[in-house]
Amino acid sequence: MKDIRNYPLLQHNTFGIDAQCRRFIEFSTVSELMAVCTKLTPDDQPLLLLGGGSNLLLTGNFDGTVLHSAIMGVEKMVEEGESVFVRVGSGENWDDFVAFCVENGWYGAENLSLIPGEVGASAVQNIGAYGVEAKDIIERVEAVEIQTGRRVTFENEECDYAYRQSRFKHDWKNRFVVTHVIFRLSTEFQPRLDYGNLRETMQKKGVPVTPQTLRQTIIDIRREKLPDPKEIGSAGSFFMNPMVSMQKYRELAAKFPEMPHYEVDSDRVKIPAGWMIDQCGWKGRSLGRAGVYEKQALVLVNLGGATGAEILHLCETIRADVRQKFGIDIHLEVNIV
Repeated sequence: MKDIRNYPLLQHNTFGIDAQCRRFIEFSTVSELMAVCTKLTPDDQPLLLLGGGSNLLLTGNFDGTVLHSAIMGVEKMVEEGESVFVRVGSGENWDDFVAFCVENGWYGAENLSLIPGEVGASAVQNIGAYGVEAKDIIERVEAVEIQTGRRVTFENEECDYAYRQSRFKHDWKNRFVVTHVIFRLSTEFQPRLDYGNLRETMQKKGVPVTPQTLRQTIIDIRREKLPDPKEIGSAGSFFMNPMVSMQKYRELAAKFPEMPHYEVDSDRVKIPAGWMIDQCGWKGRSLGRAGVYEKQALVLVNLGGATGAEILHLCETIRADVRQKFGIDIHLEVNIV
């Protein structure tokens, strides 16, 4: 276990913000975490539960305690018919886990390839891409209650999963630390190709649809659209795609007939935030050291030495422009600290 005072967080956030925390605790077992929780005092507050830092914007030094999981391990629990249940430590790298699943013939996570971060965060954030969300494959979440240090387990339905949302982000925030996630995967490959340009891209490649080619195609698409955080600081998609009423969509479609959209159900339509930001002229532009990625307007980038406050200022300027042009509030996918 690590317990370090005045710890630099530069290597723990993909935006590359040079900030530090008052105390940093990294645990590698559930027992260590339980012991930590029973010894926390009011002086250790506030708390920040930190995964890979790939969905985080630090706006300054954090005057509190960071808890970080280094709980590792991927364990096949049981196989029932076509379903296979896999228990994964919250500190495991998400994409390494997806690759491991494909290699072992456990399917369902392929569309979530190359999403940065750790497994624990997948259950908190309900990560998603190309028509699949983490909630689609999460069976249960194991955690430790911070106040008591006791172990708890939550079924999928208890977590109130929605688009990039869960109870861990709201009424359970800083109440529980995720230690393991149990996934229900399948031994039967059922490709999901109907989101975005995925099917078209695979057809152009002229490759058969297999778990390996689907995963590689998604990796190629993401690498084409998104910067490598090791080269350009970013947190992936900074904004969520807004869902509007069918009436609001029809009003906008009359003004912007070329506007892309995805029908969620009979009453709601999802509109790509990146498209709206691009229409406002922000793709490839910058304010000082904070910019919008030239290949994907959803992504804000650190052009070198930017502070969290500079990136947040750019974010709010973009939101105001989108609100003025489309009458829509776009919300942040990234957590601001």
